[in-house]
Amino acid sequence: MSGLSLTYAALFYLASAIFVVGLALKIGGYLRTPAPLKIPTTPAPTTTTGVALRMTREVVLFESLFKSSKWTWIFGWMFHGALLLVLLRHLRYFQQPVWPPVVFVQFFGIYAGFAMVAGLAGLWARRFLVDRVRYISTPSDHLHLALLIAIGLSGLSMRFVAHTDVVALKAFMLGLMRLDVQPLPTDPLLLLHLGLVALLMIVFPISKLMHAPGLFFSPTRNQADTSREARHIAAWAAALEKK
Repeated sequence: MSGLSLTYAALFYLASAIFVVGLALKIGGYLRTPAPLKIPTTPAPTTTTGVALRMTREVVLFESLFKSSKWTWIFGWMFHGALLLVLLRHLRYFQQPVWPPVVFVQFFGIYAGFAMVAGLAGLWARRFLVDRVRYISTPSDHLHLALLIAIGLSGLSMRFVAHTDVVALKAFMLGLMRLDVQPLPTDPLLLLHLGLVALLMIVFPISKLMHAPGLFFSPTRNQADTSREARHIAAWAAALEKK
């Protein structure tokens, strides 16, 4: 077994551990954060079912973003929709045999990579061209977008510029899942792509990319507008009342 294969195997085990543990710690922190006020963004639903429907529209359609900025919504939805197809396409590297739905999405996932990069480019251009967005943009915002675009471009390059041995790559990925490290192809583009993906997994739990799970814990979105019907008591306040 080559040192390169062992190095990348160790890198992905480390990145996976940081990603899972970091995500769990962050979500645990979200769960423990008190919501002392009833602060749903109005007009808000008044029932639990209504809240569920509102969250579904927010997650699937980006409803609030659509209302605030049509151009940002177009590029944001383009990126996230394409990313979903790309991730579904990559599931084939972790399955044997490959599920029929994953086989079906392969064609769409290939070209979704272009839409993903285009959406990211639009979101990045917004941070330069829109004054109020440029003012609040930090170096990390630009670095996150650059990292995602680099991942997309390196992946597309392996498909349309310099092909890699996907059979050996799949054997390597399946081997990681089975704790049986297999030889990894040494193509530079593949090594760059995998390194960037591992870097994304490492920085994800400590970055603004945590808005993905964080959306579900936003009190402006997950609360029903029942301030007149029921008194809202945060968990920490209820514990104090019992003392």
